[in-house]
Amino acid sequence: MNWMFYFTHFGLGTVKYLFSQWSAYAYISNVDNVELTFMNLFIPTYLGALISMAIFYFSSDYLMERAAKKRTLKIEAAMIDGSILKQKKKFTRMNKLMVKAKQKFGIVVLTIIAPLFFSIPLGSIICAKFYGDRKETFPLMVLFTGIYGTLTTFLILYING
Repeated sequence: MNWMFYFTHFGLGTVKYLFSQWSAYAYISNVDNVELTFMNLFIPTYLGALISMAIFYFSSDYLMERAAKKRTLKIEAAMIDGSILKQKKKFTRMNKLMVKAKQKFGIVVLTIIAPLFFSIPLGSIICAKFYGDRKETFPLMVLFTGIYGTLTTFLILYING
């Protein structure tokens, strides 16, 4: 059993889930002592994604409050020093895109898109920010990440033959 393989792809699943199964497949095809199976591709990356998703989703309130406090302290320090502080843009293209997606498509599309196309940590925080008050948000994220991982793993196994 190659523990380094499992730890590496667990770690990759915690950050960028979209490409983690493909990376695991590339590693397995170049190493002799790891067998190409559904479990070897799916389990380490999915577990990494679940743990990262839970950590960032449930700590998002704390992380957003901390960021707001840091911004406030920075602004206060700049006012005391008399230095010019560049204002943070409130309406960036990405913010506008996320708000439009939220309004147009709702919780289902956001919970599909955010964790996959941004990253697990950032996507979890975005979902918590927009839909953290709804109890179905986290289970939907877990479900859609699992479906994506399953489809990707079966696609990899199908391509490999």
